[in-house]
Amino acid sequence: MDETAWAILADRAAIRDIVEGWAVWRDSGQWDKLMTVWHDDAMMSTTWQQRSGAAFVEASRAAWARGVDVQHMLGGTAIEVAGTRAVAETKTVIQQRGNVHDVLVDVRCTGRFYDFLERRDGRWGIVWRQPTYEHDRMDPVEPGATLALDPELLGSFPDGYRHLAYLQTVAGMDVKRDMPVGWGRKSKLCTPGGAAGSPAVQVIPPTRTMRLDLDLVTPARARTMRMLC
Repeated sequence: MDETAWAILADRAAIRDIVEGWAVWRDSGQWDKLMTVWHDDAMMSTTWQQRSGAAFVEASRAAWARGVDVQHMLGGTAIEVAGTRAVAETKTVIQQRGNVHDVLVDVRCTGRFYDFLERRDGRWGIVWRQPTYEHDRMDPVEPGATLALDPELLGSFPDGYRHLAYLQTVAGMDVKRDMPVGWGRKSKLCTPGGAAGSPAVQVIPPTRTMRLDLDLVTPARARTMRMLC
C-alpha cells in the first residue's frame, strides 16, 4: 500500500474515533473529552437546540444535572474523505426515558448522524453535525401501563421523530418542527444550491425545503458543507 492509501486509512481512523467518542463521552458525562471533537466554530443541530458545539456540550451538561436520560447507540459509519474535508454518515438510535402524562416511557428514534469534518493544523474535528430522523416509537416502561397521547400535539411533529418530540415537549424543551426526516435513499440532507456566494445552503428533507442561513455559518463551515452540497 502506498503512502496515500495509508494516509487515507489514518484519516478514516481518526474520524471514526471522533464519531464513536462523541457517543461514549456524551452519554457518560465526560464533558472535557466531548469538547475535543469540535472545531472552535462548530455547530450542532438537534431537535431541541441549534447552537455551537461548545454550547451543546454545556446544554447537555445542564440537562444531565437535571436528570434528563438520553442514550445514543451507533451502527455502521460510512466516511468519505476529500483532502482536508470529510463527511461521515452514521446509523444511530437515540433513546430517551422520561415521564409523559405521569407514565414513565422509553422513546427509541432511528436515524443518522451526518458529520461534516475538516482537518486543521493536523487535527480532524467536527464543523457541523446534522442528524436526520427516520422513525420512532414510544413505549411505557411498565408492562400494561395505559398511556394516552394528545393526538393534536403528536400530529404537529414530523413522522420521523414525533414521539421523541412529544416527550421532549412535555419535558419543557423547545423542539424544532422541521428537522430532516426520511429513511434509506429517501433521506436526503443536501442538494445542489449552496454554491459559493449564495445566501443559503439548502437542506432538503423529503417533504419540504429548509434553508440554513449562512449568517450562522463561518466560511470554513460553509466550505465543508459544500463538499456534499
